[in-house]
Amino acid sequence: MPPFVPNDSSGHETVPGIDTERLAAFLSRAVTVHAHAGDPLRVTLLSGGRSNLTYRLTWGPHDWVMRRPPLGHVLESAHDMGREARVLTALAPTAVPVPEVVAVCADDSVLGAPFYVMETVDGWVPRSDEDLARLEREAARSLADGFVDTLADLHNVDPGEAGLADFGRPEGYLERQLRRWAQQLASSRSREIDGFEELARRLAERTPPLQRGAIVHGDFRLDNVVVDPERPGRPRAVLDWEMATLGDPLADLGLFHLYWIGWAGIENPIAGTPGLCPGFPPWEELAARYAARTGLELEHLDWYLAFAPYKLAVILEGIHFRHRQGLTVGEGFEAIAGMVPLLVDRGLAALNR
Repeated sequence: MPPFVPNDSSGHETVPGIDTERLAAFLSRAVTVHAHAGDPLRVTLLSGGRSNLTYRLTWGPHDWVMRRPPLGHVLESAHDMGREARVLTALAPTAVPVPEVVAVCADDSVLGAPFYVMETVDGWVPRSDEDLARLEREAARSLADGFVDTLADLHNVDPGEAGLADFGRPEGYLERQLRRWAQQLASSRSREIDGFEELARRLAERTPPLQRGAIVHGDFRLDNVVVDPERPGRPRAVLDWEMATLGDPLADLGLFHLYWIGWAGIENPIAGTPGLCPGFPPWEELAARYAARTGLELEHLDWYLAFAPYKLAVILEGIHFRHRQGLTVGEGFEAIAGMVPLLVDRGLAALNR
């Protein structure tokens, strides 16, 4: 976490990607700010930052979290703050726990990019294998069950009833995803990686039929969920909705597998691997629990287990591209480049099964 850097005579503090004085002025207009006279708005860059940037805002008694796009090169159609805020607002009355949105700013003149502010949700975010290893067996099982149940609850939400009927087009979702990630790879490619084109081609040749449309998160993993440390089976909030849309729910399940056990053996700075930690149930049990809760068939699951590493490989290649330009904020970028060819290999291996 970077140190605070004092600003000018305003008394506010600055961090990368933030003009604190302009942000304070916006918040004063957008929400009722109860701050003691002379209190500065304090901004802290939170851990992460390999994609959208996340900050903690404290101003007098207020404690908020702010999200904005990354600095510099931004992949087309990604990092839409308005969409993130919209899906959070729509899901607030459902069984899916999400933070409350406080304010949305579409005016680039404030910070150079759109952003939104939400309430802070207190709790524990399990980010690493070390975090996960501290859990007793019963707590680990409870956390896993609550996690997969939350994903199923999301996919059981009726988009029309939630006011999200126009949030995306489920039909043709997988085909559009393949085109989108191919385009984004082309826009951020700085090197050749064996197997990337083959993986994309084979995925396109075997695209499975859509069973039903649903709200998909797009990056559902444990470190995007705030849990109650006393009752880990009760998630308090699901975070990072930047890739949410209407689409094929099994794409989320494929990513769930990748983050749970599918990238085992690949050194990564992103998150832990619960499937390798003592006490956590095997992937097969969680997949069966999800299928029972949603009623979805898993006949073509290997395709989704190949698509997930392909998608993540494209995302990481874009992050590597920004890092080479000096446009990333935070730590852990050195290992990103080496993950990409390994993920491509995992995707091909899944299709070969």
